[in-house]
Amino acid sequence: MPHRNRVTPFGDVIETEARGLLFGNRGVLHDDQGRIVRPFQGRRWIACRLEFKGRRRPLLRPGRFTELFFLDEATALAAGHRPCAECRREDFVRFRAAWETTHPGPWPGVDDVDRELHDQRVGPGRRKGVHPAAPDELPDGVMIAEGGAAWLVAGGSLLRWTPAGYEERRAAGTGTARVDVLTPRSIVAVIAAGYAPAMHPTAETRGP
Repeated sequence: MPHRNRVTPFGDVIETEARGLLFGNRGVLHDDQGRIVRPFQGRRWIACRLEFKGRRRPLLRPGRFTELFFLDEATALAAGHRPCAECRREDFVRFRAAWETTHPGPWPGVDDVDRELHDQRVGPGRRKGVHPAAPDELPDGVMIAEGGAAWLVAGGSLLRWTPAGYEERRAAGTGTARVDVLTPRSIVAVIAAGYAPAMHPTAETRGP
């Protein structure tokens, strides 16, 4: 039976049999019976490799961080997670370089980055924080919300997110129409500055 440990682009934690390409955490979300009882604990939301130095973790141990999984990095970033500075060091260095490009001044440190991201990813009532933009202003790898679904911006198209991969493809649209962007503003800027998030293989194979 699958655990409730998969993260959607909206930041929700759901139960699904579909497998993800990234692992991560945002603190202890479960109780002693393994039930998810809170959306997050603290501001350090990270996305990690599935395998690192042969480490193995039993899932949902009492008092330990809740092991979360993501379809791909675009999903993790949309939910508000950033690359882990340990197991994904090279990705973190690229993320940091893009962050410094978009945030003038000295590197503030990961605590300040996590604080800024937290202010953007969590809205009133602990609901998902979103911001408006025109689709043609957004770089590939960003996700938007429309019609109750999450859509990935990729190659001038929008791909509908599902737990198992991306499905239908449609034109992203142009003009002044605004959409709700799920990916936090600062991460959108980081992607626009050159940080290319890894996408699930279905983002390339899904046709019209």
